[in-house]
Order: sequence, then C-alpha cells, then structure tokens
Amino acid sequence: MSALATERSIAIQAVLQASKVCQSVFQHLVANETLTKGDKSPVTVADFSAQAIINTYLHKAFPQDPIVGEEDSKDLRGDTGKVLREKVHSLTNGVLADSEKLSEEEILQAIDRGNYAGGSKGRHWALDPIDGTKGFLRGGQYAVCLALIVDGQVQLGVMGAPNLPVDPAKPDGELGTLFIAVRGQGALQRSFSDPTEKKIEFADINTTEEGTFCESVEAGHSSHGDAAEIAKLLGITRPAVRMDSQAKYCSISRGDGDIYLRLPTSKSYVEKIWDHASGSLLVEEAGGKVTDIYGKPLDFSIGRTLEANKGVIAANTKIFDRVLDAVQKVLKL
Repeated sequence: MSALATERSIAIQAVLQASKVCQSVFQHLVANETLTKGDKSPVTVADFSAQAIINTYLHKAFPQDPIVGEEDSKDLRGDTGKVLREKVHSLTNGVLADSEKLSEEEILQAIDRGNYAGGSKGRHWALDPIDGTKGFLRGGQYAVCLALIVDGQVQLGVMGAPNLPVDPAKPDGELGTLFIAVRGQGALQRSFSDPTEKKIEFADINTTEEGTFCESVEAGHSSHGDAAEIAKLLGITRPAVRMDSQAKYCSISRGDGDIYLRLPTSKSYVEKIWDHASGSLLVEEAGGKVTDIYGKPLDFSIGRTLEANKGVIAANTKIFDRVLDAVQKVLKL
C-alpha cells in the first residue's frame, strides 16, 4: 500500500461530496443565501456545507488530526442565522448517506473544527471549502481545496473543480474534474463521474514565447498591470487565460496554461495557506516549480498564513528562472 493511501482515499471522497453539494447549491441559489464577510467576499451556504462535510469525513477517519479551515459557524448561530442554518442543514444532509446524516448542532461543531492555528509540528489539514467564491456565484471557476500538511510540508492535495472541463480540448464537454497529488507520486486527474485516474503534466515548452499566462479574473487578487509588463519582457503574445481560484494551479498542471502569477497588490496583504497548499503540490508533482516573488519556497509551517512569503509564482520548470527574473525586474526587487 502506497504512502498516505488511506488519507488520499478519504480526501477524494470528502472533496467529491463537498463539490457535489456546491453544484447542488448553485442550481438552487437565491439572493438571501449569500452574506458578506467583513472582508467583503461573499459567502454562501455552499461554503458552510462543504466545510461541514469535509470536516465530518476527516474527523471520523482521523479524529486526532486538527484542521485549518476558512469558515466558522458564528453567522449560522442564534435567531439571525436560523434561515441560513436550516439551508446548510438540509443541503449537507442532501449528499450524505442515511447513516451519515447530521443534526444542526453537529454541523455547527463540524464547521468549527477548522479553527486550528497551524504550525510546523505534526499533521494538520488545510481546507478552503470554496476557493473563488465570486467565480462560484457567477457560474465561473471555483475549487474545493484540501491539503494534508505534515511537519510544515504539504504531502497530499486534492482539489475538486466542478466547472472545469474534464478534457480541455472539449470546453463544452463534461464538467467536474478532481485533481490529486501525493508528494513523490505524480499529479493525476479524474472526472467526478468516473474514478479512472489519468497522469497530468505541464505542457512541453522550452521558451517563454510559447507560454500562456493563467490569471485571476479579479484584479484585486493580483496586479494585472504588472503581469502585462512581465508578459512583454518574456515575449508572451498569447492572450491570458482568466479564471478564479486554485483552478489556475489545476489548469497549468495539465498544460492548459504555463505560468500563474499572484503578484502583491498591497504591502500588507498576506496569503492564506488554504489558498495555495494543495495547488502548489499539484504543480510540483506535474513538473512545475512554485516560489514567492523572491524565489523563496512557500513556507506552510508558520500558521494560517504564508507570512514569510510575498506573492506566488508557479510555472513550468523549464522556463521558471526566466519568469522569476522578469517578475523581479518589473517589480524592481
């Protein structure tokens, strides 16, 4: 049995069920199911349901493992949270088997299991129940992202991208792709409907001129102006592929694009570990490289954030050094 086989299997099951609840919510989404967090990013019942489902699977299989999750249940409690709470309850149980169904209180407890502070010792999971909530709300790209971090290093990543085509050559074909990476075991993808896994890797290019950028839709997430300057320096003329969420890591890992930049938009912004843990491992296992804008590896050992890093560069290993050089020139580092 290969390393982390049980963790891999549970993570796939959990992410698949959470992705299905997200698809179900989108079909029935109505205005009062969205609330706004203090940072103005929309949160839907899907975030809460996905976190409850994944945390329940993890707790059942690995009761000792703490979880670093994005959401907590405070907006679902009391009279003010009643409508949302009931919807989350019904949606969560809608994808769980009869033997797995949860009470409202069990769902709230499951969501709040994601309050671990992270760190450099032992095992913990990092979860973003919906990465790219705005993409989700507009019917674009989003991802359910789960990673296992052991002694500060990401060892397993599973991501569900419900709106990403299984075959990039058939954008109107089947949607719903699962991406799986275990350190040292390569990168794989499968569809939501068929468990057959297929190895993926970066596109076979040798120069940056052949490359394509994969960028955020939201300009607030990365500086598009700087990216255009970098593209010019690298001789990239193809239009950028724009999508929300860690689906960008998935896309470049299978050759839909070649370079993903997340350039700092402010001096104070710090990346969260759940936004990059599973995606960065997938890129490495598919033959790519990931660092911050200074060329330093991403440090997942500090806590809930990547506070030792600034920005993110992910690219095909063959062209990575040229990309890093161009980024540093444009940003005057």
